[in-house]
This record gives sequence, C-alpha cells and structure tokens, in this order.
Amino acid sequence: MSNYEILERNKIPNDLKWDLESMYENNDEWNKDYERAVELAKKFESHKGNMTNSSDNLYNALKDKNDLYRLVEHLYSYSHLRLDEDTRLGGSQELSDKGMSLIIDVEDKTSFFIPEILTIDESTIKKYISEKEELKLYEHYIEDILREKDHVLSSREESILAQFGEVANAPQKIYSMLNDADLKFPTINDENNKEIEITSGSFIPLMESKNRDVRKSAFKGLYKTYYSFKNTFAASLSGDLKSNVFNAKIRNYSNTREASLNSNNIPLSVYDNLISVIHNNLDTMYEYMDIRKRVLKLDELHMYDLYVPIVDNVDFSIPYDEAVEIVKKALAPLKKEYITAMNSGFDSGWIDVMENRGKRSGAYSSGSYDSKPYILLNYHDTLDNIFTIAHEMGHSMHSHFTRNNQEFIYGNYSIFVAEVASTTNELLLLNYMLNNAKDKNEKLYLLNHYLESFRTTVYRQTMFAEFEQIIHEHIENGGALTADYLSERYKKLNELYYGPNVVIDDEIAIEWARIPHFYYNYYVFQYATGFSAAVALSERILKEGDSAVDSYLTFLKSGSSDYPINVLKKAGVDMTTEEPVNNAMNTFKRLVEEFNELI
Repeated sequence: MSNYEILERNKIPNDLKWDLESMYENNDEWNKDYERAVELAKKFESHKGNMTNSSDNLYNALKDKNDLYRLVEHLYSYSHLRLDEDTRLGGSQELSDKGMSLIIDVEDKTSFFIPEILTIDESTIKKYISEKEELKLYEHYIEDILREKDHVLSSREESILAQFGEVANAPQKIYSMLNDADLKFPTINDENNKEIEITSGSFIPLMESKNRDVRKSAFKGLYKTYYSFKNTFAASLSGDLKSNVFNAKIRNYSNTREASLNSNNIPLSVYDNLISVIHNNLDTMYEYMDIRKRVLKLDELHMYDLYVPIVDNVDFSIPYDEAVEIVKKALAPLKKEYITAMNSGFDSGWIDVMENRGKRSGAYSSGSYDSKPYILLNYHDTLDNIFTIAHEMGHSMHSHFTRNNQEFIYGNYSIFVAEVASTTNELLLLNYMLNNAKDKNEKLYLLNHYLESFRTTVYRQTMFAEFEQIIHEHIENGGALTADYLSERYKKLNELYYGPNVVIDDEIAIEWARIPHFYYNYYVFQYATGFSAAVALSERILKEGDSAVDSYLTFLKSGSSDYPINVLKKAGVDMTTEEPVNNAMNTFKRLVEEFNELI
C-alpha cells in the first residue's frame, strides 16, 4: 500500500479528473437543455391517439421519441457524474434529483407510446415499413416491443407506473446515500503502524495486507459498522425487492426473475445452468481453499484470509501512469482500430482517477450517447487496480464502438453482454503479465490473481445470484426480509460455496449490506456468464489473431441491434448451452492444478 491519504476534490490534479465540461460548461447550460427537454416532452404528447394512423405518423413519433430520450440521457448522465464526484454537495444532489425527476416526467408523458404501438397488427407494420424506407431502422425495435405484448399495460396504467418510478427508486437512493455519504468507518493501524481510515476504496487493499492483524482489524471494523445499521439496510433492500415484485405482478409475469430476464430475451435456463454448473464444480473451489490454507500455513482459514496474495516477496505497487502503459501493451492483440481509440481515451479526459472525500466508491463506466464514455476509478497502486483500469476501459471501448456504429436507438448494449468486453480485457492483461513474469514467484502471484478472478467473478457472483433468487422468492412467497433472515441465508451460502475447511466468520453474514448490486434486479449473474464468455473470446483472440479480432469487433459494434444472445453468438459464444461455463470451469481446474504443482 502506498499513499492512502484521502484528499478533498479540489486538491486532485486536473489531469487526473474527467472532462465533464465537454458535456456542459456549467449548470446554466445544463438548465437550458433541461428546459428544452421539458418542452419536447410536452410536445410529444401531441402524438397520442394518431401515431399509428400512417407510416409518416409512426416514423415522426419514433424519431421524436429518440430525440427526446437522447437529450434526457445526456442530461441525466451529466447530473449523476457530477454527483458522484462528491456525494456530499447539496448542489450536485439537487441536480441529480432534477435529472431523475425529468426521467420520471418523460416516462410519464411517453407512457402511451408502447401501448399504442401494440394496437398495430403485424401486417400493418410490414406495410408501413415497405412504404417508408426510414422505418426499416426501427424494425428490430418494434419487433422487440411486440414480443412483450402480454406484459404491457394500458396507456393509463403505464402512466401511473411511470409516475411511481421515483418512489420505486427511493430504496436504492437511500442505500447510496447511507453507504457512500453518511457511513463512517473506524481507523486502524496498517502494517507500518500508521493510522489509516477504512473506506470502500481502501478496504480491499487492507485485506491484501501480509499482516494478518491488519486484515482482521479491517474486516471486523468494516462489518461492525454495517452491523450497526443492519435494520436500515434490510429495510432499504426489502423496499427495493418489493418494488420488483410489484412490477412483475402488475406486468403479468410469473415471478421477478422472469420479468428481469425477459426484458433482454434471456431464457431462464441460462440462469439455472450457471448455478447448476457451479454447484457441480464446488470441489475445485474447496481444493483451491485447501491450497490457500496450506500455503499461508494457517491452522484455520478465515474470511479475512481470502484476499491476501499467497505468494511472498512480490511487490506490485504500481503508480497509475505505469499501470496505463502496462494495459496498453497488454491489449495490443486487439489491433490498430481498437488501440488507437483506446489511447485517445487515456489522453482526452475519459477517466476520473483518484479517490477523494465524498466520491462515489468503486469503479464504473458511464456517459451518454453524445458524451465521452467516462470512467470513474478510485485508484490505489495495487494489482487489482491495474485490472480495474483494463476492466472499465473494456466497458468504455464497448460503448465507444457501439455509439460510433449504431444509431441512438441501438446505441447501447444489453446488460447481459455488458461484462464481456471488460473481462476480455482483464484476461488479455493477465496473459500479458504471465508471459512477462520475471520469475517463478511472479508467475505464481499472477496465477493466484487469475484464480482469484474465478473465485470473485464466477463463484462469488454466482453465489450472489443464488442469494438474489432466494430472497426474491422469499418475498414472493409472503416472507419478510429481516436483517436476521438475510444474514442467516447469506452465511449459509458462504458455507456452501467455500466448503468445510474455511471458517465462515460471523461478520461475513452482514456482507449483503455492502453489495450495491443487490439493488440492480438480477444483474450479478451476468458477471459470471460474461466471464465465461470472455475466457473463450480471449483464448480465440490470442490463438487465431485477426479473424477472431474482426468477429470480436463486430460484436462490440453491434449494440442492441439484435438480441444479446444473438449478438454474442457473432463473437462465437452460445450462452444458451452449458458449454461456455463448463469450459471456464475446466480452465479453473487446470489453473488450480498448475498452481499446486508450482507452489
């Protein structure tokens, strides 16, 4: 660990901040566009009742809706990016609230749109498209709307649901404010006996400390704080899940999982196959845990021992500028078109690098169709943080290629494929670093990192997915999501996934309270499926070269112009089968064996 002093934002150098001024120079400019969006939303209501009368009317309604949502997306993206710079600022909170309220208002004023589309029969749609060339762009979009016909309500009911949206979003907002702005963690002494504050950004680096007392203190200090607010966290999560249940019921779905996956036309079997395959391969995880325990020479392996590298005498304390150069070299197999765009991103204000007080924790890629594909980091000089750069750049490059090759209507990509490009980057980086390892110890260290990627991205995220399914089903069956119930179920899953030779400390039972993804409505399983797809893609890129890169770039450029399962097939991966996850598990097993032989 290097310097963990957390500065105020005005002390961070400008070249380590993202360039939001290219979106809006100031809030006055933002407010002008806000007023324009409000007017466009009002005008859009004039399409009500006549948009399906002719091909011209249908096209004009589709175009006006596109223009409106494109502007609203830009406005909201700016407002949430500004807030995430420092969540304590009242002005930024107000701007974000205003942006969210605008989304709710626009959804209300456009709520008649899909119900009216659904009044058109298929033959009329075909007729309209044949007589107006411009409608061909919207053919897949309209097909996708018709696919969900049984789950769309009347215009009046859709309007009510749109107005309810801000209320439904309240639990996630409460969680974010509590977790990112209000929660205060204790200070502990690091391995140099220096006082350090536990934060969301410093927690994992502390858990990687070679000093077991530091790890244990950070672990207990963090979760003691979450435990103190366990009932508040349980209430906010319960409120969010009840909103999901309400939405599924009102839209005539059998359950919340079906409602969530159907929005992207993902078969439920994909979710079920993932959990089944991982359950069938828990023995490999147990073997890896036994190796960890043996190498660390511990009588008992605790949850706070899971992140520390198990190879000694390897220092991967890498400053940000050096980390960027490593990432650039690692991604060279993706060829000129990719590398040129990526290098431009590093140099032109895409990235907000450093942690500062009040800044949103974690890392993400975001932005609008008309903005840069921004990246939020909270960079510390660790190996994991180098991989975070590659990961988030993968997201942003996916956004870059999609937005530069698709019209706005298809200018984003499904969450089902959202983690594929990011994880492919990580695996290419890992391959590069393994090939350039200086000695056996460094290779072992990197193999350990690869094994940890499987543990945290495949096993752990599948465990999260199983937890999500359990707690949603509990509410659907009339149960109450108390803090005790959540903690009991969460601890049992940890016992299942980590096996009998790991001490599942009581503190880990409250970990659900610090996972923001449980508010994302069945998002996390896609980390595991995405990782499995990325294993296949990265191996193809390294073995086959140009042809594999070409098909991969086709995937990156496709956006939402087809269903995500089909888009991923363009890159050569079929997630409707068990094959990709099984192959990933075979790779994990091979890596465990290789590591065990070398250690």
